[in-house]
This record gives sequence, structure tokens and C-alpha cells, in this order.
Amino acid sequence: MNERKRRRQAGVTLIEMLVVVTIIALFAALVGPSMFRQSDKARVTAARVQINNFRGALGQYKLDTGVFPTTEQGLAALRARPENVNQWQGPYLGQDVPADPWGRPYVYRYPGEHGDEPDIVSYGADGQAGGEGINADIVSWKSQ
Repeated sequence: MNERKRRRQAGVTLIEMLVVVTIIALFAALVGPSMFRQSDKARVTAARVQINNFRGALGQYKLDTGVFPTTEQGLAALRARPENVNQWQGPYLGQDVPADPWGRPYVYRYPGEHGDEPDIVSYGADGQAGGEGINADIVSWKSQ
């Protein structure tokens, strides 16, 4: 009889287990979205940092060659010498041109539509022009 009582007290009841699972689910529901927002903010920050790095490398490229790479040459001109470009002293980036934090290539245009410097764009999480919040474009011509 004593042994049967001990076995019953040693186990976890279904109600106790449901309470624990409910608490864990509530915690995940409250904390999860906050963690995802932080992840999204980190990706936007990473895109801005990469664009600023490109701008610095493009400035060095222009100092050496006298011009920015054309749209056709793109950001790849920072790693490999384009044909018919004199005075190229690169590579201007320490590694291959990375994709944006969402895994898509950056859009590069020169001549740009927003001043004398090239336009560099990441279309954000949705990969489409425009958008708000996490889907907003990250662009080189606006300081953010």
C-alpha cells in the first residue's frame, strides 16, 4: 500500500502538465514578437552598414579611376577590374559583394536618380520597391 501511494505522488498529473504548457505558451506568445522585431531591426541596421561600406569603397574606386562604376559594371567592379578601366587599384572590398540581409542582391545604378553619386538600394523584407516598416526600402541617398 505504501508503495502504491509513493508512485502516485511521484508522478505529474495531467492538470499540472497542462498548467506548465499553458505558461510556456503564454510566455512564447508575449516574448516571441518582441524578439522578432529585434531581429528585423538588426537586418535593417546590417543593410545600412553594408550600403555605407559600399559607398566608402565606391569613393575610393572613384578616386583611383576618376569615375564610378556604371550600372552594367555594378558593385562587382569593387572586387574585379572591369574591362577598359584604367588606374583600377582594387579590390576595394575585402570579400565578394554580399547579398542584402534578406538574401537578395543590392540594386546599383549609376548614374543615379538622386544626385551625383550612385544609387544603392535594398528593397527590405518584401523585396519590392516602396513599403513601410520592415518592408521599407533602405537607400544610399537618405541618411537614416
